[in-house]
Amino acid sequence: MYSSIAEFIEDWNQEAVSTQNVLDALTNDSLQQEVSSDDRTLGRIAWHIVTSTPGMLSEFGINVPQVENADYVPQSAKEIAGIFRRVSTDTGHAVKEQWTDAALKEEVNVFGRTMTKGTTLTLLVKHIIHHRGQMTVLMRQAGVRVPGIYGPAREEWVQIGMEAPSI
Repeated sequence: MYSSIAEFIEDWNQEAVSTQNVLDALTNDSLQQEVSSDDRTLGRIAWHIVTSTPGMLSEFGINVPQVENADYVPQSAKEIAGIFRRVSTDTGHAVKEQWTDAALKEEVNVFGRTMTKGTTLTLLVKHIIHHRGQMTVLMRQAGVRVPGIYGPAREEWVQIGMEAPSI
């Protein structure tokens, strides 16, 4: 749970940049990569991150512009990445402008559960991390180079003059 807006903004900015890097690495062809016919494609997961972020904020009581045509998954990876760029900026600004550190201790009912506003922001960050992890697996299956997130990706070890760790 966050106890200050500054703490959330720092985390949000870091996770949004990592998510942006993953979205920027997608290709139009990779958007069709699927786990199974019963599950979301890589493109649908990416679009879910983009559209659910303002949706969740709205549920938490934060006014932020929603994504137009949220039910339509773009076929352009650049379009998805570009819209997330706006959504992530809107998120930081809206939280900073609409909530205070003291407000983070207030309880709200979200998705049928009572939690503090600080906890809702933790939920938002964990949500994009969760789906970003799903995306990186599908990216590898689609032959897309995965950017490093919390350290170098396998392909990046060589660029920093090191051997990739063995499993």
